[in-house]
Amino acid sequence: MEKINKIQSSGVPLPIEHVDTDQIIPARFLKSTSKEGFGENLFRDWRYNGSNANPDFVLNDSKYSGNILVAGHNFGCGSSREHAAWAIHDYGFRAVVSSEFADIFKGNAMNNGLLPIEVSSAFLQELTEAIITNPSTSISISLEDQTIAFDDKDYQFDIDGFKKKCLLEGKVEFDYLIDMRDTIKEYEQNRTF
Repeated sequence: MEKINKIQSSGVPLPIEHVDTDQIIPARFLKSTSKEGFGENLFRDWRYNGSNANPDFVLNDSKYSGNILVAGHNFGCGSSREHAAWAIHDYGFRAVVSSEFADIFKGNAMNNGLLPIEVSSAFLQELTEAIITNPSTSISISLEDQTIAFDDKDYQFDIDGFKKKCLLEGKVEFDYLIDMRDTIKEYEQNRTF
């Protein structure tokens, strides 16, 4: 997993509330256990009308780009499919900003190198409006400082300390256990029953 600390990018606005995992990656595309290739079907039913690109969907609008997805409230609800985080990451996003995430999606995102940033509704609205008004709005994220900023506005976000450490070091939870194997082995050898 790649390390995440600072992200400086423009953003892609998706101000739709209650986006569920089936909208993120429809179930008919869940035929692989490899994380690669899911990005091409991200928001498939919104991005395409049959085989034609939907010109009204934001990912098909060339004025928006960047690796920060600015979503609506309650993003990632619905089923617990990890493929939703895979698809967003594989498409090229490294952070998703929302005023609320479904808990399972949030965990899946962090376990797969995707930073979910939960902000206030007011900050989210200001950020979304700024991007829609000026698609080249620069957004700065510092995981170390737990801040997200644009224009003259900034927000301090919360994140679980262990997940933050894993993202900063580019490690999944299993990597952490492997790094601790000597400590675990010593503990097991010295513990009394």
